[in-house]
Amino acid sequence: MKKVAFYTLGCKLNFSETSTISRQFEDRGFQKVDFQENPDIFIINTCSVTENADKKCKKIVKEAKKISPDSYVAIIGCYAQLKPREISEIKGVDAVLGAAEKFRLHELLGDFAKEQEAKVLASEITEAKSFNNAYSINDRTRTFLKVQDGCNYGCAFCTIPLARGKSRSNTIASVLESAREIASTDVKEVVLTGVNIGDFGIVEGKRQERFADLVFALDQVDGIDRFRISSIEPNLLTNEIIEFVSRSERFVPHFHIPLQSGSNTILRKMGRRYLRELYEDRVSKIKTLMPHACIGVDVIVGFPGETDELFLETYNFLNDLDISYLHVFTYSERANTRAVEMDGVVPMKKRNERSKMLRILSEKKRRKFYEENLGKTFTVLFEEDIDGGKMHGFTENYIRVAAKYDPMLINETKQVTLDYINDAGNVEVLEPEMVYEKY
Repeated sequence: MKKVAFYTLGCKLNFSETSTISRQFEDRGFQKVDFQENPDIFIINTCSVTENADKKCKKIVKEAKKISPDSYVAIIGCYAQLKPREISEIKGVDAVLGAAEKFRLHELLGDFAKEQEAKVLASEITEAKSFNNAYSINDRTRTFLKVQDGCNYGCAFCTIPLARGKSRSNTIASVLESAREIASTDVKEVVLTGVNIGDFGIVEGKRQERFADLVFALDQVDGIDRFRISSIEPNLLTNEIIEFVSRSERFVPHFHIPLQSGSNTILRKMGRRYLRELYEDRVSKIKTLMPHACIGVDVIVGFPGETDELFLETYNFLNDLDISYLHVFTYSERANTRAVEMDGVVPMKKRNERSKMLRILSEKKRRKFYEENLGKTFTVLFEEDIDGGKMHGFTENYIRVAAKYDPMLINETKQVTLDYINDAGNVEVLEPEMVYEKY
């Protein structure tokens, strides 16, 4: 029985795909092992969004060969699609598979026999037309369920359409089937993932269904306590969806909405499909219906043309907005994007300074959000995350809590009252009998 190990860089979508590919191996009699357990085969799933993707890929390959010198190393994922030849030249790499090939490892690589030169199996991204169903299982407390792939948007900074192809989706019927399979494994929370999940519904190049209808249908699936919507574009987060989530007992009050810039000038340069006024409206709608809702924001600093004044527009906009935390990205030049040709390059020192300012703001926003919810009662899904006698988990509105360790609570939901913020920035909880206010 050959041993295979997996390493995943990047997003929830990559995790869902790695998990599905790992089950393909197990179904064929391979033994899935940890990275350090001398595997015969390493599958490394890469990301193109992360900075220094090439350095990270090289480092992981180097570690793999140190652990198991005679192992077979295959590289898949977004970076593999964008730079297949470059990756194939990394010492120790045996195969590189692109977006249209990564779910066909066994068909294309056979018995994973090493050859003199690395195999490059990466067709043009236009060949990535089919949707490959994927979800994670037994990897984490929650499951990541892929419902959509690819993107038809053309943001000036982004390589994802080049790495994953055009927007395409699963069908509602197939997603429901996967959700029922997941429910049978005693998973408590499912996170819906995709490249642009609000664009769900395109099958074979034509729009056939809607994301809102998928949400309505999943809400009827028995056996899953929570559904969480991952990142969704503000122009695709409709009032219909927000209003439904506010009434749902399964879809949680947590939204992650990319902003990228609080300056309309920069939003237009980025090629985004909304202006800050629409974003502000989405936040206001959510908070009016769900005052306790958590709202996360993606923001990019240092985009070409972002002057000090335009950055302050973003800072002040975010400072005034009723949001809960930020994911801050420092702009980095990406080949084959429109942004790399733009004037007004921001010095890296200034980009880093702006990133630091927004990360400090994020911590202030998160603490304020936590403080606003102290004394209130929520349901926590506890994870196998133990530190110093404390176990941790997240409320439905994404507050990280700490509680006295109880092995019976791992992967279980428990109603708690939020008491105070500890030195680590997590919220300590009261005992159940002291619960006194409930949403």
